[in-house]
Amino acid sequence: MISSNDLRPGVTIEYRNLVWQVVESMHVKPGKGPAFVRTKLRQVDNGVLLNVTFRAGERLQTADVEKITLTYFYKDNEQHILMNDSGTESFELESKDFGRNVDLLKEGLSDITALRHQGKILRIEMPNTIDLEVRETPPDERGDTNYGAGKLASLETGAVITVPFHIKVGDKVRIDTRSREYVSRVSE
Repeated sequence: MISSNDLRPGVTIEYRNLVWQVVESMHVKPGKGPAFVRTKLRQVDNGVLLNVTFRAGERLQTADVEKITLTYFYKDNEQHILMNDSGTESFELESKDFGRNVDLLKEGLSDITALRHQGKILRIEMPNTIDLEVRETPPDERGDTNYGAGKLASLETGAVITVPFHIKVGDKVRIDTRSREYVSRVSE
């Protein structure tokens, strides 16, 4: 149990039978009436935000959320097989667990973080950047640059992103998984 006075960003609690992470917390002591704690909570499994006000000193249940670092192995039908870094536990996850970044997964990808609570995987966090090889892209030809300079490129995993005109087939590019945008060319 934790007091509402001790809520800080990053703390995870159980509230309304769900797991929430504190994003913001402010202790308020008005001139009249009792003190309270105004918080912004993020639901751990789907990212929904909720503003909640707790009475000062209110007792809340803490949530034991475990972070596991995983490595992606392969896809079997609709199941994605991952293994923890110690090699003692494997996980079968569905495509929906990876959200829009499922097409950025490649065999051997490491540093995937899973948040687990009571044996259930709540959320998957991809590494911030991933290096992938360009498989298809038009030749280096300047086009209409009024709306951003770039061309579409198909990557080794099947993902399609916009890259600068100088990128060629066979180049390795670094992709930001949060925005799905080109970051840089990777030199080997």
